[in-house]
Amino acid sequence: MNRWLQKWVARFGLESRPRLRRFLIGTIGFSVVLIGLVMIVLPGPAIIIVPFGFAILASEFAWARRVWRRGTILVSRIRGKPVPREPVETR
Repeated sequence: MNRWLQKWVARFGLESRPRLRRFLIGTIGFSVVLIGLVMIVLPGPAIIIVPFGFAILASEFAWARRVWRRGTILVSRIRGKPVPREPVETR
């Protein structure tokens, strides 16, 4: 979990309530992803918002971490840079 997210989780006392934490992070992350998908049709920075939503989701869900990793690999290949090797975190 990111440092800024840990600070907010501790601030609101969510470390003792993991189901509520997962629900809130999931709701916020999905909302950001959906807003980004709407911005594909409407004017807006969808190319920035959708990955930001997946980054929020990746802080809590393993499937979102895999999507984030695949996106990182895709962007690295498009840019012609070597793919960074990072260990995959499991919970």
